[in-house]
Amino acid sequence: MDEKTSSEPTLSLLRRDDTVLVVIDVQDRLLPVMDGKEKLVENLVRLVRFARIIGLPVVVTEQQNLGSTVPEVRDELEDLQPVGKIEFDCFKRAEFVAKLRDLGRRSLVLTGIEAHICVYQTALHALSGYDVHVIADAVSSRTAENRRIALDRMRQQGATVSSTEMVIYELLERAGTEEFRQTLKLVK
Repeated sequence: MDEKTSSEPTLSLLRRDDTVLVVIDVQDRLLPVMDGKEKLVENLVRLVRFARIIGLPVVVTEQQNLGSTVPEVRDELEDLQPVGKIEFDCFKRAEFVAKLRDLGRRSLVLTGIEAHICVYQTALHALSGYDVHVIADAVSSRTAENRRIALDRMRQQGATVSSTEMVIYELLERAGTEEFRQTLKLVK
């Protein structure tokens, strides 16, 4: 029974045809001072590889003067064309807004650094027109305390706080497919 009845709850599951993965400022000069940087990069690589498996678009930003996107992430993205910015809120950069508009999708999966600055400000701005999912184990700050506070505030403002595996399986939707078999290599 595929048809939705009035007694069914409203679900806010991500749909791959309406979602964009956003990787914010994971750069050479900033990453070394992040709390839990190894796990952060590991989860970002998982998410970017998964995005390739299911054909999910990825938008990457780079803050001016902080170097390039780290090689572990950059090497996973063909034709990487990051959006350069000086603003903390990605939506203050017209090129970022244009990329999202051109993709025509309404759900954003936010990852990157720093959680309490650029990720936070971008999430709050996005909440006015997007379904926002912040991936808790794929964002970081210089301190664990700033990351925790940022996640709390984003959740209070209406963002969904999720995890790498949760979002992978939510977008995957089912087992028994070639995409599922490829994805298993990422999560085991």
